[in-house]
Amino acid sequence: MNFTIDIKTSLNTQFIDITNQIRKVVRESGVSDGICVVFVPHTTAGVTINENADEDVKTDILKVINKVIPFDDGYRHIEGNSAAHIKSSLFGFSQQIIIQNSQLLLGTWQGVYFCEFDGPRSRKVHVKIIEG
Repeated sequence: MNFTIDIKTSLNTQFIDITNQIRKVVRESGVSDGICVVFVPHTTAGVTINENADEDVKTDILKVINKVIPFDDGYRHIEGNSAAHIKSSLFGFSQQIIIQNSQLLLGTWQGVYFCEFDGPRSRKVHVKIIEG
């Protein structure tokens, strides 16, 4: 079963918590046990799992990643968004989450984040539910 989540970002770099949207997809799938694959089909965005209880965690992550990989650092890519390509490659384009008893098997403090590195843009996240 395949699903698509539409996302509209509003900043150049941004983490958007999509955990509840993915939980909804899992519920709608009717699958009680299996795997949820979250895939971002963009070369300047990614997906990660991290703490979603304290907003400062995502702020701190973005602060460090923007310091380590600055927007303007003499990159050669003509479009001017090399930093976004590098960041998305480091974060990755997919995550897999176990589904158990119709629930995402995430830790107490974990959430799923869409990672924007070249916004603002309209984006998509594909979710595949595999029963088993």
